[in-house]
Amino acid sequence: MTTLARNFLRPARTPTAVAADAVRVIGLMGVVVAFVLYEPTDAGILAFTLPGLMLPRFVAMRPAADLLFGVILLTAAWSNVYDLYTTVPAWDLVVHFAATGAITVATYLLLAHVRVVAPATGHPGARRSPLVLSPIIGLAVSALWEMVEWAGREFVTDSIYVTYADTIGDMAIGAVGAASAGVLLAVMRLSDPPAGA
Repeated sequence: MTTLARNFLRPARTPTAVAADAVRVIGLMGVVVAFVLYEPTDAGILAFTLPGLMLPRFVAMRPAADLLFGVILLTAAWSNVYDLYTTVPAWDLVVHFAATGAITVATYLLLAHVRVVAPATGHPGARRSPLVLSPIIGLAVSALWEMVEWAGREFVTDSIYVTYADTIGDMAIGAVGAASAGVLLAVMRLSDPPAGA
């Protein structure tokens, strides 16, 4: 069994870890609720978060970071369902900052687990890696996010709000969130030792 699989199957041992797992269950239940009570596209948006909600378990993210990650992802998805991005001023920017930062942390930890990047612990050189790479990861995540929004508007529903200024603003604030995530990765241990280590 791989380290990632062992991490995923590791039992929750603290109340915070149990709460993080509860957020995953809430995410799954949310898809069902949205399918029954709202539009199928809303259920699809929520289902899109499910793989992301599982990622912290695979990378052995520390329970508090795991919990925060899940709450941020669900907030981003439900904000779309309730149309908060267009009805609450600057909410789009707040969510892009937080979500891109959270996804950058999880992506960096995944890349470190599969030895593509240096772990953000240990000698000072390793701590510089997330400072340099996190904004790059965040911009890539932001670009993918905006492409999915564009594809959703073009091929699924024209109710998705997409403009040039919105896209550039979202990517810019996402890069700031990713750079902030890089600082967190450089100064804090956000993952536990791999299962079996």
